[in-house]
Order: sequence, then C-alpha cells, then structure tokens
Amino acid sequence: MKIKIVSGEISAVADIKNTPTAKAVYNALPIEASANRWGDEIYFPIPVKLDAEPDAKDVVGQGDVAYWPEGACFCIFWGKTPASKGNEIRAASEVNVFGKIKGDAKVFEKIKNGDLIILEKA
Repeated sequence: MKIKIVSGEISAVADIKNTPTAKAVYNALPIEASANRWGDEIYFPIPVKLDAEPDAKDVVGQGDVAYWPEGACFCIFWGKTPASKGNEIRAASEVNVFGKIKGDAKVFEKIKNGDLIILEKA
C-alpha cells in the first residue's frame, strides 16, 4: 500500500507496512489537515484513534511515517526534533512507525505551521 502526501508544490509517496496502524490510517483516507512543525517533524491530527503497538518506539529513522497515539496524529520525520539527543531523531513519545517516505523526506522542510496537507491513497 502507498500513501500520497501533498502540500502545495510538495508531493511525496510513502510505502506503508501491513500493520493494524497502517490499515487504519489507509482506510481513513483521504484526510486534509493543517501542518504543525516540531523541529524536523511534521505532525497533524487525523480521525483515527489507536493505542501504541507492541513495537512502538520514540527513536525513529529519517523518512519514517508514524502515528502518535498520545495526540492521534500522523507524523513525518526527517531530522532532529527538540527531544533529540545527539544525532538521533526522537519523537515526543512512542509512535507506531508504519511507513517510509520514498526518496528524500527533506522535501518537507519547506512546510510551515498551518500549511494544508492532503493525504490520499496512491
């Protein structure tokens, strides 16, 4: 399965895994939301309510796409956040990583707080 992420001129595709979180998010598409920035992370609320999966973690990889159970948010990571230590990429708390951006996730660097983000099936 794939998700297309669009904001203005920015467009990327994420490959998503076969997990309960991935299926729930995919089945809720399309979704439109306003972006929030937290360091080199974008997150925004989505109409999905899930618990942390057994493999939930707070240190993630560049390009990881995740669901944040505490805030019911979709997250995209491409670099350090205010919670990072050293060179790690750290979420605010544990997230369910369920996909990965194809190509360079740093394209999201241009997105600002309040920018419209559209998630759709690809």
